[in-house]
Amino acid sequence: MKKAVLLLSIFSFAFAQEVKKEQESAPADRSLQLRSKYDERLKALQITPTGQRSLLNLSLIVDTSFVARNKNDQEFKKLEIPGLFHRHEGNGHGHEHGALNEKRGFNLNYAELFLYAPVDPFFDLYATIPFSEGGAEVEEAYAVTRGLPFGFQFKVGKFRSSFGRLNAQHPHAWDFTNQPLVYKVFLGDDGLVEKGVQLNWLAPTPFYLLFGVEVLQGENEQSFGTEGFKVDDVEVGDTRKPNLYLGFVKTSFDVGNLSVLTGLSFATGHSRVNHLDADHPHAFAGKTKLYGFDLTAKYMIDSYRYISFQGEYLYRDQKGTEYEFHDNTLETEELKKKQGGFYTQLVFKFDRRWRAGVQYNLINKNDVKRNGVKADLPSKLPAYYAMLEYSPTEFSRIRFQVGQNRAFFHNGSRETVNEFILQFNFAIGAHGAHPF
Repeated sequence: MKKAVLLLSIFSFAFAQEVKKEQESAPADRSLQLRSKYDERLKALQITPTGQRSLLNLSLIVDTSFVARNKNDQEFKKLEIPGLFHRHEGNGHGHEHGALNEKRGFNLNYAELFLYAPVDPFFDLYATIPFSEGGAEVEEAYAVTRGLPFGFQFKVGKFRSSFGRLNAQHPHAWDFTNQPLVYKVFLGDDGLVEKGVQLNWLAPTPFYLLFGVEVLQGENEQSFGTEGFKVDDVEVGDTRKPNLYLGFVKTSFDVGNLSVLTGLSFATGHSRVNHLDADHPHAFAGKTKLYGFDLTAKYMIDSYRYISFQGEYLYRDQKGTEYEFHDNTLETEELKKKQGGFYTQLVFKFDRRWRAGVQYNLINKNDVKRNGVKADLPSKLPAYYAMLEYSPTEFSRIRFQVGQNRAFFHNGSRETVNEFILQFNFAIGAHGAHPF
């Protein structure tokens, strides 16, 4: 009897130690922990607790696609969205290695290396390094605290901001191949990825309630920017750095088989936009406020089938001075922009390996005033997408997507873009249990 009690005590102690090790080695990043509950595609990037601090977790994601589009590549590059988005070739604006699915035919969009390991009992370290045919870059490299008291957590380095819902996700976790239209026009192809710090607080409530603030460098060129410029005799200095300040609140709760995640976000910072070396040279100096609301609802039908709704609304209030050349003469105008838009999507996982979904995008507000005079710009700018997805395993995915974008213009005329995308996505490396 004594031997049995002794063996039971030894087993209990060993089990408790393993549980403790698992908890210690589990990822500390709260945003990653919560998103794994709602994001089906994150299961191929879950970190498997190892119980060994010295073991580095590695994952590699490869994304490639075939694109058929009714516009050739040169025509597609010339398209713009009046008052919201236009490309500038050869001057470093936009995605460093090109937007996803940029060309007709075959595309190697990226190979993304993800690294994670505990540093010590106090910090976890994360890094994301995407590779493309144009080279490699450090997209994210940040440390997160493991045990601050009173529910606080601190993040430092370069990371995807927790603004909104989709911004914190990497493209392989998206439910659709394309970035939502409202994200593209307000935050650019890369989204809000900045150097800085984040402090968040998990409230001691029976449901998930997270408050957070971020202080960021503010280099995002689509809505913010930090570098000054000189136009003829007019010189505009750099912004004060750090330039971007952000706050958010997020909550999640369950009602039976329904899980709900929602949040509010706000960002404010100065803006410096320098397009003086473009075909139509202009520059802007001012201030931008960005507001966001997001809602995700996921209803589990059974252990693997579900219906998921996701939507976000973004609103931008921008004020400042625009510098533009007309007939080789510099003109200075007071510029005010009040613009907003949203996307909504519905995804149905109807089989263990199959999903289908639809997404609707709309820019519904595009008010631009120059010297108090409202510009004649289109305000109903839609895009529609539908997808069918097959995942042979959780490590691979084949997605068929069709879509129509009616937000693009060229020389004042609307240009409808119809496209078909066949996407292949593969993952190897660290893999844990299914998220939900």
